[in-house]
Amino acid sequence: MESTKPNKKSSFQLQQPLPSSPPRPSPLKKIILVASIAAGVQFGWALQLSLLTPYVQLLGIPHKWASLIWLCGPISGMLVQPIVGYHSDRCTSRFGRRRPFIAAGAALVATAVVLIGFAADLGHLFGDSMANDIKPRAIVVFVIGFWILDVANNMLQGPCRALLADLSGNNQKKTRTANTLFSFFMAVGNVLGFAAGSYPHLHNIFPFTTTKACDVYCANLKSCFFFSILLLLTLTSIALSYVHEKPWSPEPGSAGNQGDEIEDEEELAEATPVPLFGEVFAALKDLKRPMWVLLLVTCLNWIAWFPFLLFDTDWMGREVYGGDSQGNNLVLRLYNKGVRAGALGLMLNSVVLGFTSLGVELLASGVGGVKRLWGIINFLLAFCLAMTVLVTKLAKSNRRFATMDGVIVPLPPGAGVKAGALSLFAALGIPLAGNPIQKIEKVTYSIPFALASIFSSSSGAGQGLSLGVLNLGIVMPQILVSLGSGPFDAIFGGGNLPAFVLGAFAAAASGIFALTMLPSPPPDISAAKAATAGFH
Repeated sequence: MESTKPNKKSSFQLQQPLPSSPPRPSPLKKIILVASIAAGVQFGWALQLSLLTPYVQLLGIPHKWASLIWLCGPISGMLVQPIVGYHSDRCTSRFGRRRPFIAAGAALVATAVVLIGFAADLGHLFGDSMANDIKPRAIVVFVIGFWILDVANNMLQGPCRALLADLSGNNQKKTRTANTLFSFFMAVGNVLGFAAGSYPHLHNIFPFTTTKACDVYCANLKSCFFFSILLLLTLTSIALSYVHEKPWSPEPGSAGNQGDEIEDEEELAEATPVPLFGEVFAALKDLKRPMWVLLLVTCLNWIAWFPFLLFDTDWMGREVYGGDSQGNNLVLRLYNKGVRAGALGLMLNSVVLGFTSLGVELLASGVGGVKRLWGIINFLLAFCLAMTVLVTKLAKSNRRFATMDGVIVPLPPGAGVKAGALSLFAALGIPLAGNPIQKIEKVTYSIPFALASIFSSSSGAGQGLSLGVLNLGIVMPQILVSLGSGPFDAIFGGGNLPAFVLGAFAAAASGIFALTMLPSPPPDISAAKAATAGFH
């Protein structure tokens, strides 16, 4: 017998958007200008991924503790994203709902980048001794800047995406175009950022960057970030000057929507708080089996990815090139050269990633659906991570040495080893295909979030599940890897291979579970969801 009681909302249901009259889409020019901000954000993120793990070791943090600085990413993503998203939906500023957050995020990014770039100089100013390998004051400045940068990135990108959605109105074609443009500009920023990180003479453009406390590597990093600030502030200023929002008010009939041409009458609706820790963790007890499997596959996938994302350029400088961030000047120079080669590899990765992303939907159709595609790319990820062991062994066995100034130092690896390492970077662009960041949207993000939307809809749980519970499957592995990868590597003698090998096993397990345990969504539903899903 059917119950007469009304269905109780699950604890993980997010508030749905307030009902509104259908808004008109804005001109394509405005969508392009807002989407272009992604290039400035991603330029800085590419520098963060490729150069900052090695740099913090140059300031004196041992390799086994370097991963701890990356805790800010998952923690700020778990806290800042939902809070900023919630309040940007309800902002009543006369400048609009999204623009104040975008402007504040860009200003914070610029502040953070200055702190990171001048960390060594500020540390020396505050009393760090040049004779000591560990620069505690510089490390404090660096960590503060690093955390501000991650908070600012989360504060900036969410409202940018929301503004694009506002400008697109209810026009699905404009929405797809906006998402495509955002991903395109992220790819441009990625390529430019990694190219800048791989170029060793950028500091010559800014001679003042080389100081007593800041060597050539540090000066090059500082110069890269100058370009990052210039690009981001220029693109943000142009976009926010040209694209205007009408102030929003919760009262019915009193506000317009986003953009000059968009009129959006907001109706009164009962506001419910955005779900944070209590609601999301309470949601776990209501999960159906498909969502538990999806959560498991996502967790394993990120356990596989995150060590490589943190230490890819460090692996290139340390294991492939034979350098050492804590060694003498000659070995340190070799390490820096390897880091730049790693940045070049990440640029190749971004190029492959961009081209592959264009064919993700065709690939999914060709292999029998997104579930099967996800399983296959996890096996490819496992293979590439395992191959880092072979490349490392070949680099060590073919290592050549020379005597310089009475000191025996290793020489850069041969062409074959370099080609093998760069090929791995490029091949990893295939499983990364989609959104070129942090972050990994068409496969590592869009597929799980599309499946979460499908499974949660079929169980009546609501779309809040895909933004709340599944986010745990991303941030919790990142926290685990940030806390444990360095000490785990140290148990096996240091270096990066132990975490990479563990990642290979995790990727293989993720692929097996995806193919054998994850339910196949209906083809028509999955195609529709996958076309619109996305998450940062």
